[in-house]
Amino acid sequence: MKICITSMGETIDSQLDPRFGRCNYFIIYDTESTIYKVLKNVASNISHGAGIESVQTILKENVDAVITGNLGPNALRALNTSNIKIMTNISGTIKEVIEKIKNKEISF
Repeated sequence: MKICITSMGETIDSQLDPRFGRCNYFIIYDTESTIYKVLKNVASNISHGAGIESVQTILKENVDAVITGNLGPNALRALNTSNIKIMTNISGTIKEVIEKIKNKEISF
């Protein structure tokens, strides 16, 4: 499973970003290979449609799920339409989130 985690920074020691559409980075974590990839969120500074543009970015990565703090209504609708699983109200570092996934404390 490929999981997109919103991040404030480029490393797994960074804090999860509570915003989806305007997060700084996306960490794409593959639960099978345990490898992660960092993507800069190019939509973080656009004036309108950041949520939709962010969804388009992660769709190109073929993610199965998103972990974030909060989603706006447009991003939520777009993710639901794309059948991507969603987990919100999550906080901590990316490393902590990955450990929770590995320990099945976070599951979809």
